[in-house]
Amino acid sequence: MTTTTLAVLVPLLPFLGSAAGLLLGRTAPGFVRPLAVLPTLAAAVLAALVAVRQGGDETIDAATQLTPTGSVPIDLALYIDGFAALVAVLVGVVATCVQIYSTGYLRDDPRYPSYAALVSLFTSAMLLVVYSGDLMVLLVGWEIMGICSYFLVGHYWETPEARAASLKAFLVTKLGDVPFLIGLFALAVDAGTFRITGVLGAVANGGLDHPTLIALLLLAGVAGKSAQFPLHTWLPDAMAGPTPVSALIHAATMVAAGIYFTARLLPVFAASAAAMTVLAVMAAITMVGSALAALAQDDIKRVLAYSTIGQLGYMAGALAVGDRGAAVFHLLSHAAFKALLFLAAGAVIHAAGTNSLTAMSRMSGLAKRVPDAYWTMTVALLALAAIPPFAGFFSKEAVLVAAEHTALGDRAGQAAPAGAGWIVLVAGLLTALLTAAYALRLWLRTFRGRGAEAPDHGRQPIAMTSVLWVLAVPSLGFGLTATYVDDWFDGHALTPTVTTAVLGTGLAVAGAAVTYAIWRTLTARTPVTAPAPPLPHVAHPDADAGQVEAEALHLPHPAEDPADPGRALLGPLHGAAADGFHLDAVYRTAFVRPVLAAASLVRFLDREVVDTYVRAAGDSAKGLGWLVRRAQTGNVQTYLSALLAGSVVLAIAAVALANAVAGA
Repeated sequence: MTTTTLAVLVPLLPFLGSAAGLLLGRTAPGFVRPLAVLPTLAAAVLAALVAVRQGGDETIDAATQLTPTGSVPIDLALYIDGFAALVAVLVGVVATCVQIYSTGYLRDDPRYPSYAALVSLFTSAMLLVVYSGDLMVLLVGWEIMGICSYFLVGHYWETPEARAASLKAFLVTKLGDVPFLIGLFALAVDAGTFRITGVLGAVANGGLDHPTLIALLLLAGVAGKSAQFPLHTWLPDAMAGPTPVSALIHAATMVAAGIYFTARLLPVFAASAAAMTVLAVMAAITMVGSALAALAQDDIKRVLAYSTIGQLGYMAGALAVGDRGAAVFHLLSHAAFKALLFLAAGAVIHAAGTNSLTAMSRMSGLAKRVPDAYWTMTVALLALAAIPPFAGFFSKEAVLVAAEHTALGDRAGQAAPAGAGWIVLVAGLLTALLTAAYALRLWLRTFRGRGAEAPDHGRQPIAMTSVLWVLAVPSLGFGLTATYVDDWFDGHALTPTVTTAVLGTGLAVAGAAVTYAIWRTLTARTPVTAPAPPLPHVAHPDADAGQVEAEALHLPHPAEDPADPGRALLGPLHGAAADGFHLDAVYRTAFVRPVLAAASLVRFLDREVVDTYVRAAGDSAKGLGWLVRRAQTGNVQTYLSALLAGSVVLAIAAVALANAVAGA
C-alpha cells in the first residue's frame, strides 16, 4: 500500500468510526466502545507508519482537483512534511488515550455513544487539518472542530455553565474565523491558488501584494482557535465539559490547530515584519497574563486551562521569532504532559464521585487515595515547570534559545525583527518563574491540602490508570530526543544553551522555592480544625450545587482560603487575576451591551413604527369593509332610494358643470 493511500486512511478511519458509532449507538450499544477506540488506534498506527516512510526529510505532495471553480481551483491535496507527520502521530496517540480513558470515565453516562462519536469526528477533523495541502479543505476540518467543541463542551447541557461555555467557545472562535476566512481568500487571490505549495512558492518569489493585511487577518483566526490574547477567554470556561474532552482540546486538537497552521504557513507571516511584531506582543501578553491568572485560580481545571494558554503563548513566541521547529517541538512536548495533567485531574474527580471537588481548597487526602494520579501528575507538573530532564525543559529551552538568537541577531537571514526576540525572551523568562510557582501551588493544594475529605469510590478503572502511565513516559523522556530529531524540524538544533538553561531553570527553581516557603508559612499559621464531613455525590459538574455544598459544610470560600500562596504572591493583583483581569467585563461593555442596545432599538422600531403602519393599513381596510357591510341592508326600497338620490346628485353636478363651462 502506497504512503499516499495510508495517509488518506488516517483521517478517514476516525470519520467512519464516528458515523458507525452514531448509527449503531442505540441499536447495538455493544459496538460503541470498539468503534470509538479501534478506528482511532488504527489511525494512530497508520500515522506512525506514514511518519516512518516520510522520514522527516521528504515531502509527500499529492493532489486531485475537487471541483472547478472558474477561478482559483480547490484540490483534494496532501502535503506531509516532517512537521505534519509528527503532529499526526501526536493527534492519533492522544485521541486514542482519550477514547480508552473515556470508556472508564464515562462508563455510566447515557450519552456516551454520541460523545464517543463526536470525539472521533473531532480527531478526524484535526487530522484533516494536519495532512491537508489545500487551504479550503483545511478550512473544512478547522470548522468541523469548532462545531464538535460546541457539542462536547456542552455535553452536560443540563447545567447552565455547560450551555453558556459551549456557546461562548463557539462564538468567540467564530469571531476570529470571520477575518480568517477573508484572509484565506485574500491569500488565494494574491497567490493564485489555495494549494499550500503554491502559496509558499508565491511568497518565495515575492508574489504577495498585501502580506501585512493577509497576515493580520489570519492571525485573528489563529488567536481565536489557539486561545491567544485577546480571544482566549473561551478556554477557561470550556472546562464545563467532561475532563477527557478538555485533555483532547488542550493537547491535540482545536488549540493546537492555530499554532500548527501558523507554523505551516510561517513564510506568509514572516513576509511582514509588522505581523511578526504583532505576533510577538500577542504571545508575550498571553504568556504573562495567563500565568498570573493561573496563580489566582482555585479550580484545578481552570489552572490547567490558563496553563495551556500560557504554553500556547510560548509556541506563538517561537513562531514570532521565525523558528517553527521550536514551536512544533514544544507543541509535541506540551501535548504529552498536558493530556496527562487533565486526565490525572479527571482521575481525582472520578475518585471523589463529584466534579465539585475541582476546587483545590476543598481537597484532602488524595495522595494516598489516587496514587496513580498523584505520581503521574507530579511528573507532568515537573514537565510543565520545565525542570530538567523532563520534556518541558527541552522544548521550552528551544523557544528561549530561538528568542535569544533573534534578539542578538545571531541567526542569518532572520525574518523577525530583533525587538520581537527581546519581547519573547523577557516574557518567556518571566513566565518560567510564574509557571513553576503555580505548578507547585497546584500540587501542594491538591495533594497536601486540608479541605473536605471526599467519599472513597474505590480504585480507578484500569482503562484510566493505564493511560496515565502511558502518557507519563513521553512527559518524562520525549525531550531527551531533541538531539536526534533535527531532521524532522527543518534541521534546526533544538538543544539548550547554557545561558537560557541557567536563566530559565534558575527562575523556575526560584519561583517554586518562594511558593513553597510561603505555603509552609501560611499552613503553619493556620490552625488545623476538625475534619470536615465528606462531600456528597453530585452527578454532573454543577457550580451552583458545589456552592451549596460549600456553604452547608462551612468550607472556606476560595477567595478567603488562608493557606493559598497565590494570594500572597499576587497581592493586590489577586482579585483581577482571579477574574481573568476582567476581560469578559470589557467585552460585555464594548460588544455585548451595544449589540443588546441595538437589538432593543430595532425591536422598538419594528414594534412601534413598522407595526404601526401595518396595523393602520389593516385597520383602514377593516373600517372600509365595515362601511360597505353597513350599506348592504338587503332592502330593495333602500337601494332604489339611494340610486335615485345618486342620480339627482349627478344630474345637479352635470348642470352646474355645463353652466360653468358656458360662462367661461
